Amino acid sequence: MLFLLAFILILVALYLFWQASRLRRTTGLPSGRVIYTDTRLWGKVERPLFDPISCLTGRPDYLVEQQGFSIPVEVKSTFAPSEPYPSHVYQLAAYCLLVERTTGKRPPYGILHYRNRSFALDYTPELEANLQEALQDIRLQDRLGAADRSHVEPARCARCGYRTVCDQRL
Repeated sequence: MLFLLAFILILVALYLFWQASRLRRTTGLPSGRVIYTDTRLWGKVERPLFDPISCLTGRPDYLVEQQGFSIPVEVKSTFAPSEPYPSHVYQLAAYCLLVERTTGKRPPYGILHYRNRSFALDYTPELEANLQEALQDIRLQDRLGAADRSHVEPARCARCGYRTVCDQRL
């Protein structure tokens, strides 16, 4: 009888491990320890990451500690395009930069997770240089007063957090 009980407990434990693994895969998180989250589902939202050098601030959805590195994970609610949108790539690159500046360790990559697919994107010096160039261009456009909002997607404009103060809202 004791043997049967032990066998059943082992089966239940294996089932629970399998379910946990399956759930982790659906979140898009890599293996490792979650050290930061910007999802209210898990409790209090963490403070944003901030870099005083670039004046950049942001909150990745997750940071996962993996082999001594903090890997940013950005979760998108849409289905994956054939390749990540440039705006999503730059957003993830900005999180990589913020992680490097706040932890002192450059993450080797970041993850973009869509509903049906994940992309692991290497944080290369070339990607960082492209990000820095885009940031410089944004700041220049802002100084010149020429930083018009993009209104390619009216639904996105309607959900924008700056809608109440935007003089270019639809």
